[in-house]
Amino acid sequence: MADRYDLVVIGAGSGGVRAARIAATLGAKVAIIEEYRVGGTCVIRGCVPKKLLVYGARFSDLFEVAESFGWQVEASFDWPTLIANKDKEIDRLERAYGAGLDAAGVEVFRDRAEIVDLHTIRLVKDGRLLETETILVATGGHPRIPDIPGKELGITSNEAFHLKQLPRSILIEGGGYIAVEFATIFAGLGVATTIVYRGDCLLRGFDTDLQQTLEAGLQQHGVKLIYQTNVMALAEAGTDVAVTFSDGITAPYGAVMFATGRIPNVEGFGLREAGVEIGPLGEVVVDQYSRTNVPNIYAVGDVNGHKALTPIAIREGQAFAQTLYGDTLRTVDHSMVPTAVFSEPELGTVGLTELEAATHGDIDVYVARFRPMINTLSTRSERMLLKLITEADGGKILGCHIAGHGAAEMIQLVAIPMVMGATKGDFDRTVALHPSAAEELVTLKSPSYRYRDGKKV
Repeated sequence: MADRYDLVVIGAGSGGVRAARIAATLGAKVAIIEEYRVGGTCVIRGCVPKKLLVYGARFSDLFEVAESFGWQVEASFDWPTLIANKDKEIDRLERAYGAGLDAAGVEVFRDRAEIVDLHTIRLVKDGRLLETETILVATGGHPRIPDIPGKELGITSNEAFHLKQLPRSILIEGGGYIAVEFATIFAGLGVATTIVYRGDCLLRGFDTDLQQTLEAGLQQHGVKLIYQTNVMALAEAGTDVAVTFSDGITAPYGAVMFATGRIPNVEGFGLREAGVEIGPLGEVVVDQYSRTNVPNIYAVGDVNGHKALTPIAIREGQAFAQTLYGDTLRTVDHSMVPTAVFSEPELGTVGLTELEAATHGDIDVYVARFRPMINTLSTRSERMLLKLITEADGGKILGCHIAGHGAAEMIQLVAIPMVMGATKGDFDRTVALHPSAAEELVTLKSPSYRYRDGKKV
């Protein structure tokens, strides 16, 4: 006889774990199935280990600036030590996630799940059947690998976290978060780093000023950029990988990393066979309550094609559990989501870009560019960018974009008043904290330029 549950969650990443834990605390009998490690992409091989490596890479900049403050620094770097310490922290976090599930009474199965019918799930390795009233799919996504000759010679972000040693050089294909963040990591650790991207600018969809500031910053840190070019083939070249580009040039690199997007994990779980609608980008199609076209099957997190951000997965998981088991209808607002890119320079953004806002009506644009105080005693020339986009004549804040040290921390705090509907007047009434970079956000007096009737003036 099959074990019976109110809810079976497939996937123990951020969204699945939150949904399982909240549902269990609300009285549901819950099981969660995970074939890899508890914690998902973010904790195991995404946001958390990535930022730890970013911290490691930033020390080279700090050592350079330190001399201007009187420090004489002689330093060496050991990649295996960083990776070993990173792995210890990831192990700790995985145990913490597991302990949280145990404390809530969630039963955890380390196996692969396959939907047999709308109320039955089979554990592929164990063979056991689980009966359930509701199924939640929280299987996340995986890196997309271009279908080119020699693709097996490349790596993705998954493997980058476990390299035995740093390559002498690396080519990163892609222009999104993962590409620029790993370029920052490798370049900061002394690897000759190149980004190749099929488009004409990095971070498609970001504000133009952020894109341009990032491009300049990466180049100042030694990252070479190749635009409007694709990788066509990889081949072995001794200990290197020979890369053939779409312009016909072939060049050797110590390693090649694909950062060409991620694909929702929908295959092999029986979703199509159960009648679940899969969208054009391979995502599970859901409504505002994370419900699929099959009434008792839901999906949260990266697998449903919404913003592929950990906090969104967590919010969706919690909203799902509260709606089904807390008798409270909950939805997630995806319209005002702050996000950060841990590149060099660091970026933080929330709300509309300048071009988006200009299509909504008359706007004012405030831009401040300045050399951060930490660089003023040195010869470093990097500049910070803070940008506010508002409705005309002191109206509502529509967008905020920051590039430079602490951008992620600042944008989280700016997002709070923006969600509350703050105006430029509200910012103007706020006393500045001096000396700080963030004070520029409340001391921007006159617009740098305006848009009236859709035209820049």
